[in-house]
Amino acid sequence: MSRDRLGTRFRLFPRPPYAHPDSLPEVVSISLAPEQIGPGPSDHRLFVIDPIGKQHPYGINRGPYGTPHLDMPPWRGPIYPPALPGVDGHFDGIPIDTPEFAAAHVYGSIRFTLEIWERYFGRPIGWHFLRDFDRLEVVLLPSLGNAHVGYGFMEIGAHHNPDGSIAPFAVNFDVIAHELGHLFIYGTLGVPTPETERGEYFGFQECAADMTALVAALHFDSLVESLLEDTRGNLYTYNELDRFAELSATEQIRLASNPLKLSDFAEGWTDEHALSQPLTGALFDIFVDIFQQDLIDRGLVGRTVAELNALVRNRPDYAATIQPLFDTAFPEQRAEFRAALLDARDYTGVALAETWKRLSPHFLDYEEIATTLIAVDQALTGGRYRSAMIESFAWREIGRVKVGPRLAPPDRSSHAFSARTLVPESARHLPKMSFRERVLLARGVS
Repeated sequence: MSRDRLGTRFRLFPRPPYAHPDSLPEVVSISLAPEQIGPGPSDHRLFVIDPIGKQHPYGINRGPYGTPHLDMPPWRGPIYPPALPGVDGHFDGIPIDTPEFAAAHVYGSIRFTLEIWERYFGRPIGWHFLRDFDRLEVVLLPSLGNAHVGYGFMEIGAHHNPDGSIAPFAVNFDVIAHELGHLFIYGTLGVPTPETERGEYFGFQECAADMTALVAALHFDSLVESLLEDTRGNLYTYNELDRFAELSATEQIRLASNPLKLSDFAEGWTDEHALSQPLTGALFDIFVDIFQQDLIDRGLVGRTVAELNALVRNRPDYAATIQPLFDTAFPEQRAEFRAALLDARDYTGVALAETWKRLSPHFLDYEEIATTLIAVDQALTGGRYRSAMIESFAWREIGRVKVGPRLAPPDRSSHAFSARTLVPESARHLPKMSFRERVLLARGVS
């Protein structure tokens, strides 16, 4: 990732404009030169299309007579005109309220996030579908009430509001980065077998995707500045950073800073997004603790502030007592607070990448993730953040409480059991479609 003008420029919204009408896009540069990016946009690893007439998302759909069949990339139908760069080769001049801007925003968000995390990994992050597809097909599909990834594809839909309006995920950086995070895990860990899978693997998938988006978002200068201005460095307050998949200024799908513990799932679970919350909460708390430790080490706040902040987990009313201490310290030390936040961001990114590289998808549980992260911190820093990690995981009961079984079959909101895990060979297990039904399907009859 580059912020100079040697790469190619895009405009990205750090926060979705439908939730923040006054939000402005930020100009970023990705490392690829303009001549390396084609119409779409597209490059050697991914391409974006806006298909004409695509009625169903990829995955298992039903034919005209109800026979299930597998839809997989590539899309072979017509597409709307692709996004094109300006005469200077950059994409930051495309008008915002156009389909071409949406395509460029999705592509730029993916590339921006990919380059950030490849730096943390210290190597390229491979696609898990390279056996069959050499590039990721990214599809704009507003009719899809979701966003999802799978074997060779990412499809970006929209949230459909009760009044008929939509919140397009194509301009929601968090949603796009989250979906890319799933591909990171598939490319790094892979998937368990039916015999080796545990519920925590699917919760971990959602947690890793959320953390992918959270860390990537902290690379927007405008978001960092507004975050510090709003919180004065007290990240335990309710703020934009811990809100995932915003649907409006007051509504989001979930929060990183949440009160859930593993005992909430000891009797079982029904949704992997909810199951992810204790692990996401622990990692968010660790990130905040790292930031606070850096503030103390730099002499920007006193140790008493951190000690009081640790009590907020059990006593939220303490937040009002702590905030004035940050309000006093921040104004004269803005640059130092910002430097500490960016250091905490980068350490968290490296530590998570190193942790993910050491994990196996088989029999994975949260306790293994916790012990691996603690071991990574020992290797990176000599255990500088060990006590904060142990405390955060213990508060979430990770390593103390076992997660119960899945209590109900996955529904349509489930990602882990959707098109994401299907491969071309999955079609072998589906019933054969009649010739007439195949003809009708080919003619676009559904």
